[in-house]
Amino acid sequence: MSASSRSTAEAAHGYWGHATPFDAAVQASRQVRDPVRKPGSPPHGLPALKLTEQLRAPEIPYYLGWLNYWSEAAAQAIGFPDAARDAELLSRSRRTPSGGWVVQLTEAPLDYDNPEHIEALRRAYERFPVIGGRDSR
Repeated sequence: MSASSRSTAEAAHGYWGHATPFDAAVQASRQVRDPVRKPGSPPHGLPALKLTEQLRAPEIPYYLGWLNYWSEAAAQAIGFPDAARDAELLSRSRRTPSGGWVVQLTEAPLDYDNPEHIEALRRAYERFPVIGGRDSR
């Protein structure tokens, strides 16, 4: 995420955001499921995410992207960082002036056709079960 994108997110007092290639963002949207309004299983064996209106707080990210901006409140809500569990993510993370984080999930732009990227997504969703409303803590 560029410095101007970080500045924009922080100036807007956004809780979270992402920079993700369009095709990957479309794939992420296919993870959203609801028993009545959007039944079925998400693609690539990734976890099902709740509809946005079902999330308990605005600081909870809807889903993971390639470059993730998490405000201090969002990072706290999802439990990031934890030095013992987040070493890999921290190696690709930057702290923002306001105490938030920019976290790059994979080295190259997120590609759902790349098995390594799918595995990175699985690990990150497992690490942060509150993202997408999957954990009610």
